[in-house]
Amino acid sequence: MKKLIILFCCSILLTSCYTAERNCADFKTGTFVFEQEIEGKKQRSEFSRTEKYQIEEFNGAIDTFDIRWINDCEYVLKNIKPKNRAEKKAVHMKILTTDEKGYIFEYSFVGETQKQRGTVFKLEN
Repeated sequence: MKKLIILFCCSILLTSCYTAERNCADFKTGTFVFEQEIEGKKQRSEFSRTEKYQIEEFNGAIDTFDIRWINDCEYVLKNIKPKNRAEKKAVHMKILTTDEKGYIFEYSFVGETQKQRGTVFKLEN
């Protein structure tokens, strides 16, 4: 019985040490930057987000997306004026963790199982 209590206490301590902070509401609006490596080159994308829209600039092109929030940490982006079939696909975004600088997220096309991860940093306003 004593071993069981010690095991239980240890498991509580270990699980309480790992908590993923998610203050997703802090990132619903603002100006952000996303950097990723594509074909060996670092690419940078800046975007501004309001409650309803996200306007993104990438390589001189500007795209506008409708945002549908599922909950505080998940939303779906849909391109307002898609130029091809690929841009017609909605993208599901899920914020996994946050800190004072930004957040780590997971994304995929709606209906697809393959997910990618990225990091976004909030720019000072």
